[in-house]
Amino acid sequence: MTEAARQAAADLATNRVLRGQPVLDGLVALLDLERIEENVFRGVSPSDSPVRVFGGQVAGQALVAAGRTVPAERKVHSLHAYFIRPGDPSIPIVYEVDRIRDGRSFTTRRVIAVQRGKAIFALSASFHTPEPGVDHAERMPDVPPPDALPSRMESMKAYAEKLGPIATMPRPIDIRYVTDPPWEVRGRRDNEARNQVWMRADGTLPDDELLHVCVLTYASDMTLLDSVLVRHGVYWGFDQVIGASLDHALWFHRPFRADEWFLYDAESPSASGARGLATGRFFAEDGTLIATVVQEGLLRITRNEDD
Repeated sequence: MTEAARQAAADLATNRVLRGQPVLDGLVALLDLERIEENVFRGVSPSDSPVRVFGGQVAGQALVAAGRTVPAERKVHSLHAYFIRPGDPSIPIVYEVDRIRDGRSFTTRRVIAVQRGKAIFALSASFHTPEPGVDHAERMPDVPPPDALPSRMESMKAYAEKLGPIATMPRPIDIRYVTDPPWEVRGRRDNEARNQVWMRADGTLPDDELLHVCVLTYASDMTLLDSVLVRHGVYWGFDQVIGASLDHALWFHRPFRADEWFLYDAESPSASGARGLATGRFFAEDGTLIATVVQEGLLRITRNEDD
């Protein structure tokens, strides 16, 4: 972590700002890993983290570690990851990069995140030198523009006491619900298994293409499993839901900026055996399909608090 990034993180922790450029600078600081050796990096977590490290954080940091061992002209096009153990936010995370292959067009990296000598996360990422080819994409759904929608914090205001830390923790990503927020449709069992939100980094990011990809990776672990929960009328904080990301895959299709609006269109094709599957598509505001994500999550729902 650079000195400037370290200072931004310290300022955020001291001032308790909840959104905007200072919070985004704190995220950039988290993604600015310290290089310990040629293929070994170290990252930290925010001082106000919950009891375990946020999955999007460890995925974003692992992708930074992989990307820093790859020539800049090769762009990450996919990642596949497993969340193995809960991360402890009170101690650093060490990222060990294995340089699997450097081919003529593709580069493959494997990253293991370690705490207390044990793996907590594993990621494989593939990088590709851009080249011409066939090109097509699905169209973006017809949705209201982000400026016509309230921010997530504004939507949560009436539920802040119930949601607790979920409503009051700093948010480097501006989120605006297109579909009804899941806490507003609790108790209904006829909801569509779909969740749509506009997202963007809440400020301005440096012109670093890898950083923008890593910020989207961070954001991709937000709201995705809501598409599972909304189908069953339950939500974190209100109901007895125990959940965690199990595995996560992302494909990056086209260039984008993570500090410009993108639509996160997520749906859940299946849930069974205390696991829920969710798929998502990211569209730039002009309708360009920029990325696709699939995640399976652990979801143990014991009862509703209203039952």
